[in-house]
Amino acid sequence: MHTYSRFRIRAALSAERILSLISATLIAIATLAGPGLAGTQAQAATTVRVGITYSSSDIGFFIAEKKGYFRQEEINVTFTPFDSAGKMVAPLGAGQLDVGGGSSSAGLFNAAARGIPIKIVADKGSSPPGHGYAPLLVRKDLVTSGRVKSFRDLKGLKVAGGSPGTSPAVMMNEALKKGGLSYSDVTMISMGYPQHVMALQNKAVDASLTTEPSATAAVINGAAVRFAGNDEFYPYHQVAVVLYGGIFIKDNPEVARKFMRAYVRAVRDYNQALKDGKLVGPKADEIIAILTEFTNIKDPNVYRTIVTPGINPDGKVNVASLNKDFQFYKEQGLTEGNVSVEQVVDNSFVEAAVKELGAYTPGAK
Repeated sequence: MHTYSRFRIRAALSAERILSLISATLIAIATLAGPGLAGTQAQAATTVRVGITYSSSDIGFFIAEKKGYFRQEEINVTFTPFDSAGKMVAPLGAGQLDVGGGSSSAGLFNAAARGIPIKIVADKGSSPPGHGYAPLLVRKDLVTSGRVKSFRDLKGLKVAGGSPGTSPAVMMNEALKKGGLSYSDVTMISMGYPQHVMALQNKAVDASLTTEPSATAAVINGAAVRFAGNDEFYPYHQVAVVLYGGIFIKDNPEVARKFMRAYVRAVRDYNQALKDGKLVGPKADEIIAILTEFTNIKDPNVYRTIVTPGINPDGKVNVASLNKDFQFYKEQGLTEGNVSVEQVVDNSFVEAAVKELGAYTPGAK
């Protein structure tokens, strides 16, 4: 064989070997990198915009983000803080926000009456016994002086809460009933939960309905006393809910299902960290670390002290409680049009998540 022919054969073999090595290397890299980088067919993560209030009941969102549950569903979450859940309704309706960590509100039902399909899709915080995480706080000086001894003594006080027509207003009404009073017997002042602590310290307000962890922070620094847990004056209240914007549901139904699957996984982790309403369970340290990372309160001891929100591990909402709140909004003249709670609640997302994940088993890993 001519030297030139042998050279061409060796060159061809070398080229084949190089191509084989390159292919093997690329396959190995793709395998190590995982499905997200395995090729050009991999889908880019979808951004989901989530409204939060920095309440401890936002924990499901924070766990799902920190532990990678959203990323596993090819979701990139961005958090937008609001000082009141009621202020999420407009951006949810306009498609400027996809998911809201809010509460039932008159504005939500009014939006539904106008044909804006914002939906309550999951539990985010409730008050079964032992989970009074949105207590009524009263300034310490008013209690020690004897000015406020009972619910009846709340008359005439300035009380910090959320926006008008939101769940804190309903809670205040239930607390006032304990003293034979009505909602008009106090002055409600709207402000964000983290602002309550300073308002109590500065005596800008007399009392507040404050969610954790801000409630415990106010007690620790001596600004207020925990007068009564909301589980005492409104047990099983559906305080906070997960909201989906109608545009999000319509344009990204599969992403909405994936988001809920990640969320339900997260709230199950949260429930594994609880014992007797406190963060002292097997996964408590992990959950406390997440809370200190994502919220404004960085002292882990605060979270070991707080009263935790109840969050259904299957994501189910308490429709009876939502109906009770809705009736209060109607009595206050805050609602318009014809709408029912059932029109606003959409259980399909939690039902799909539970079907895929299986029913919650306490103690399961």
